[in-house]
Amino acid sequence: MSEHTTAARVVEFDDAGLEIWCDEERFEVTAERTAEYAAATNDPIAAHLEGAVAPAVFAIVPVFEAMMMPVIDVAPMDIFGRVVHGEQDFHFHRAIRPGDRLVSRAKAIGYTSRPNGTAITIRIECRTETGEPVNDQYLTAFFRNIDAGKTVGAAAAAHKFDERLRGQRPVAVVAQHVDHDQTFRYAPASDDPVPLHLDEQVAKDAGLPGIIAHGMCTMAFASWAVLTEVAESDVHRLKRFAVRFAKLVFPGDDLETRIWRLGSADGVTSYAFETVRGEDVVLSDGLAEIAD
Repeated sequence: MSEHTTAARVVEFDDAGLEIWCDEERFEVTAERTAEYAAATNDPIAAHLEGAVAPAVFAIVPVFEAMMMPVIDVAPMDIFGRVVHGEQDFHFHRAIRPGDRLVSRAKAIGYTSRPNGTAITIRIECRTETGEPVNDQYLTAFFRNIDAGKTVGAAAAAHKFDERLRGQRPVAVVAQHVDHDQTFRYAPASDDPVPLHLDEQVAKDAGLPGIIAHGMCTMAFASWAVLTEVAESDVHRLKRFAVRFAKLVFPGDDLETRIWRLGSADGVTSYAFETVRGEDVVLSDGLAEIAD
């Protein structure tokens, strides 16, 4: 989000809340649910729209209830008005399929104090009921203008955009549009009913010009752009997908996802990407790893 800062409030975080798994959450995947998610994110991939396999970013849905629980164990409740979803990093073992019965759990693994706020890193595991790994996720919860005073534990692996890439032509550029009803379709498809995405007055009371798009919806846009352009629309080939949420996106916005090839190693090709609105980068530090 915005890097603008005021004087940071000093807050003590609870180190005892680190490395404690939350209670397990269970989720049964249906073709109807995955197809609804694809439609809600303007995904053009037929297998997703037909419910044959879940879109990549659908992986956030089964873990939604678990993912923020560990934050409460580390950060005091009175600063939750300052938290934003800073980064999201998916590591895929396999695609999610209809009929999967998934079990998810999460824990805070560390926090990092920065000049403009403090970031808590959450590790999330998603497995089948039989224990088969499906994906691991790293979520960064960023508390704006909060100073925890120190850095403790681990952070997610880096996925920083190399600015030298701007001197190279992207391998693909995908134009995208956020529909005016996008948030009203995405909210039920993702089980994310936060009022900032649905209620104009609530958004304005929070100092916004109006309702904002879900960050994960914008990330889903970027995922299908990458899959269609460099992975033959095959979600099974996606091994890692990471972004930083840099700026707010609004209904009606025209976006563009730009993709650069980084290189190949051990049967996997890596790509950098970003999603922009005009001159504004709304998704930054994008990294996709595609099995060859």
